[in-house]
Amino acid sequence: MGTLGRAAYTVGFWIRETGQAMDRLGSRLQGNNFFKQQLSRHRTLMNVYDKAPVAAKDAFVAPSASIIGDVQVGAGSSIWYGCVLRGDVNSISIGSGTNIQDHSLVHVAKSNLPGKVHPIVIGDNVTVGHSAILHGCTVEDEAFVGMKATLLDGVVVEKHAMVAAGALVRQDTRIPSGEVWGGNPAKFLRKLTDKEIAFIAESAANYKSLAQVHATKNAEPLDETEFLKVVQKKANEPKPLTQ
Repeated sequence: MGTLGRAAYTVGFWIRETGQAMDRLGSRLQGNNFFKQQLSRHRTLMNVYDKAPVAAKDAFVAPSASIIGDVQVGAGSSIWYGCVLRGDVNSISIGSGTNIQDHSLVHVAKSNLPGKVHPIVIGDNVTVGHSAILHGCTVEDEAFVGMKATLLDGVVVEKHAMVAAGALVRQDTRIPSGEVWGGNPAKFLRKLTDKEIAFIAESAANYKSLAQVHATKNAEPLDETEFLKVVQKKANEPKPLTQ
């Protein structure tokens, strides 16, 4: 980022801070009659200097998710509530139709002890279950990562492979296509059935449809009638007794 870009970034920051300060001042002037609505400092998409995240127009990014830095989110993918995708020291690439479920963490490695550089590459129609941790790894198309699984630097999950819930996959492990791995440390458990392989694509398609529902509901404005009800209820609350 050049000098002009840094100056614009700084001016933008102080304008936002001024808006927060004006809201607090206005609330104090209104006294007990104001309806207090906290202005969140949370930003769903946040750049790190010249590294800015890009999400496809039809991708769903939940309002409480955080996508930071050099991150690409493909068409029809969904990043669910509470997820953190931090592409600050390397890049994160997510294909199309992929879902990263609630509270999952995706981060990259600038370099590890052997000196290898590890971005995150996640393919198309991948399912990453709730609260999974992915660090500097590759997950190929139509693979499945179970809830609370952890994938460390250099891990490769091949197409149509599955990582069981709660598994810890050690550095530089490759999970071959058509296999299920689980445990701590993760080991080969068995081969996937044809039905289970079909379920992976089915899971991704189901989440793509569900994401469209959530995107529509999140885009709806706050109903004015409901808003007035909340304000009236707040105004009618008994004031605390003071000594």
